[in-house]
Amino acid sequence: MSDIDIRKTGRAGRITLTRAKALNALSYPMSLAVEAALDDWRNDDEVAVIVIDAEGDRAFCAGGDLTVMYETGRAGDFAFGQKFWRDEYRMNAKLFEFPKPVISLLQGFTMGGGVGLGCHGSHRIVCENSQIAMPECGIGLVPDVGGSLILSRAPGRLGEYLGCTATRMGPGDAILAGFADYYVPRADWPALIATLEDTGDWQAVDRAAQPAPEAPLAALRPKIDAHFGGETLGDIVRALRQDNSDFAVATLETMSRNSPLAMACTVEMMHRLRGRDTIRAALEQEYRFTHRAPEHSDFLEGIRAAIIDKDKSPRWQHPDMANVPAVDVSRMLMPLGAEALKLEEELA
Repeated sequence: MSDIDIRKTGRAGRITLTRAKALNALSYPMSLAVEAALDDWRNDDEVAVIVIDAEGDRAFCAGGDLTVMYETGRAGDFAFGQKFWRDEYRMNAKLFEFPKPVISLLQGFTMGGGVGLGCHGSHRIVCENSQIAMPECGIGLVPDVGGSLILSRAPGRLGEYLGCTATRMGPGDAILAGFADYYVPRADWPALIATLEDTGDWQAVDRAAQPAPEAPLAALRPKIDAHFGGETLGDIVRALRQDNSDFAVATLETMSRNSPLAMACTVEMMHRLRGRDTIRAALEQEYRFTHRAPEHSDFLEGIRAAIIDKDKSPRWQHPDMANVPAVDVSRMLMPLGAEALKLEEELA
C-alpha cells in the first residue's frame, strides 16, 4: 500500500505512514493494515518491539480521512461510518493492549485518528515541533479512538479543558497531560530507530530521552481546575462567564466555535470514565456517540463547515452552549443494545 509502509527490519516491526502531502491522514485501509500487522507480530519471536513513525516534518498523523464519511452520511448510508469506527476502535484497542513495547515518534501534528495510532503505545516520543490535540468537538464529534481515556486520566480537569477547547499541546504539555512519555530531539531519531531495529532493546528510548520542555498548561492548572470542575458543560460555561479574566474570555471564545452537544457529551464522558478506567470502556462509550453521530449529532454539519464548504460557520443544533438539555446528552450516550461495540469477542 502506497500510503503506509509495513515491514520487519531487524528486531523491529516497522510501521511508517507515507502520506506526507496529506499530513499522513489515516484512511480506512491504512487502519486495517496496521491491525493486520499487529496480529502478525503478536506471536512472532523475531519481532521484539514495534516502531511507528511517519514521513515528513509537518505531521505524524493529522487525523482521519473524513470526506468519505461525509459523503456516505449525507446519502443516508450510516452503516459505512459505523463499520469504519468499529474497525478503527478494534485496532486502537489492540495497540493499547499489545504485549510487546510499542514505540511511536510523533513529530508535527498528531490529532484525532493520529492520537489513536500514536498515543496508545508504551513509549510515546515527542520532539521540538510536536503538536498534539483532540479537535473533534470542532466538527461535532467527541474525542474518540481511545483519546477520551487519555483525557480522563489527565491531571485535575485538564481532560475537560483539552476536550472542549481542542487546545494544541506542545511537547511539554503533551507529556504533562499523558499523551506522550519522552522528549527526544528530532535530530536524534534516526540513531534511536537504528538502535531499536538492530537490538530490539526498548530501553534505548530511556537512554535517548532528555528533560521535557516547559509545560505552559501547568501554570493554568488552578484556573482550569476551578472553572472546569462542574458536573455539566453548563456549569463550566456559567463559571467562565462569571469571570472576566483573560483566561476565561479566551476560553469562552474558543469554545463558542465548537459543537455544544459534542462538548456536553465530552464532559459527561470524562466523568463516567473516571469510574470505568479502561480502554475498552472508553471505546465502548465513544462508539455510543459515533454510531449515532451522522444521523443525530452535529457531525455532518461540522464537516461541511470545516472541510467541504470551508465557510467556518457551522449551524449547531443548540444555540447556547450553557443550555444543552441533559436528555440530549443521554440520547447520544445511552447503551446501543445489540449494536454495541463488541471488542471482547472481536479481540479474542
